[in-house]
Amino acid sequence: MSRVGKQPITIPDGVTVNVEGAEVLAKGPKGTLRSPVPTGIGAKVEDGRLVFERPDDTKESRARHGLARALANNMVVGVSTGFAKRLEIEGVGYRADVKGKVLNLLLGFSHPVAMDIPEGLTVKVEANTTLDIAGADKQLVGQFAADVRSLRPPEPYKGKGIRYHDEHIQRKVGKSGA
Repeated sequence: MSRVGKQPITIPDGVTVNVEGAEVLAKGPKGTLRSPVPTGIGAKVEDGRLVFERPDDTKESRARHGLARALANNMVVGVSTGFAKRLEIEGVGYRADVKGKVLNLLLGFSHPVAMDIPEGLTVKVEANTTLDIAGADKQLVGQFAADVRSLRPPEPYKGKGIRYHDEHIQRKVGKSGA
């Protein structure tokens, strides 16, 4: 049995979940999300819980069973409480600001970097060096944070670059002068 797939998802107050054919639709205070259900997996809402079933015990069915449950759980958590990532910018002259739906970054390049903020995400900048990325879609929040970080990943000598708030950068010793 899939340990993840067989656990029911409790639907919190203020969130509605509907199963429409091969799709699960979740609505809540943070927005609306929809996700396809993998082929062969059945989904149904009963007693305020979302339950997934699979037809057999093949390896592929077990994998899809857990996947369907995990994606649906992320949707329910996203529309009720949301997801957030915090990035920190470290380096002399490195800073960020938000104007409308565009994130502007100064990262030591010869030009400023402008990134469009995807629909459904909110980005806040604190003290020019801390970015808070929040939204209902876990995948979208994580992907946008990874895209921002990839512009200037932290380097191991001085620690300059963009890093996650809880990320530890292992420092290296530089050249030893004679």
